[in-house]
Amino acid sequence: MAIALAALLKQGTKKSHTMAENTGFVSCFLKGVVEKASYRKLVSDLYFVYGAMEEEMAKLKDHPVVGPIVFDELNRKQSLAKDLTYYYGENWDTQVQPSESARAYMARIHQVASQEPELLVAHAYTRYMGDLSGGQILKTIAQKALNLGDRDGVNFYNFDAIADEKAFKVMYRARMDSLPIDQATAERIVEEANHAFGLNMHVFKELEGNLILAIGKTLFGFLTRRQRAGSTEGGATATAA
Repeated sequence: MAIALAALLKQGTKKSHTMAENTGFVSCFLKGVVEKASYRKLVSDLYFVYGAMEEEMAKLKDHPVVGPIVFDELNRKQSLAKDLTYYYGENWDTQVQPSESARAYMARIHQVASQEPELLVAHAYTRYMGDLSGGQILKTIAQKALNLGDRDGVNFYNFDAIADEKAFKVMYRARMDSLPIDQATAERIVEEANHAFGLNMHVFKELEGNLILAIGKTLFGFLTRRQRAGSTEGGATATAA
């Protein structure tokens, strides 16, 4: 019997998604308050996180559960490298390193890849479906807040190899629903997706220091006072970068 994994993930991560959108950094971002130093640090952290995930998924392209959802056109590492060149210059790779929270995120990705590779499905869903669902909204916010051009510093949001993002998401969900897993494995994947949201929230939390210094505690408190419901599927808040 097929498992409707995509629906289970969407329903099972709603609370985590709402919590992620209500972290201080993301809440400010969604209101158009974006501070450059924090933003480029997030781009840096995402570069390392996606690097870890895409490295492991490439190794598992023939795995019966992971393989069906490996798509090179989703890969974000090289797009993030272009953005890092914009923010840090040509020698960006000598200036950036993962934050403590990003290191923990990477460590978890490597751990599940070696011990329970089917759980990588949760990490792929949390990141990529969020990127495709909310990416253009977040791109527009970043462009306005940081006065960026169409490509300057926002390559992360551009899926040039995907002609129809809506159709791709439909296909991707269908692939997830056809994975050869049982109910117990599906539940573990949902649990891991919630853990992935938590790892993203730690990344956001670590970025709040620079933002508070830039805008002040009073404005930060005002902007983050009101809680909002999660609005984008599967973790677009995780892509608030």
